Amino acid sequence: MAKWTPKHEAPEPLEGPVVATITGGTIIWFVLFVVQLPFYGWFDDHGRTWWVWTCLAGGGLGLIGIWYVRRRETAIKRVAAERESAGARAGRPTAPSAE
Repeated sequence: MAKWTPKHEAPEPLEGPVVATITGGTIIWFVLFVVQLPFYGWFDDHGRTWWVWTCLAGGGLGLIGIWYVRRRETAIKRVAAERESAGARAGRPTAPSAE
């Protein structure tokens, strides 16, 4: 069998409101956890307590995700500012990079 090779380049990644998206998802996980708590007995009777704990785990991982994407966004802005200031010192206009 021949080795698979791509026929075209991969598209550029989509950038958007990443911090807001991760924060919204984290809030949804925590809300789902809190909403399920009053029904814990039912979940326990039916062997579905993992649903409750999955929501809590999703919220906890979301907190890590918020920390990560905020640091990433800060680093991207810092690098862009450094490039802009380096271009200004060299006396040439800077073009935005596609990173």
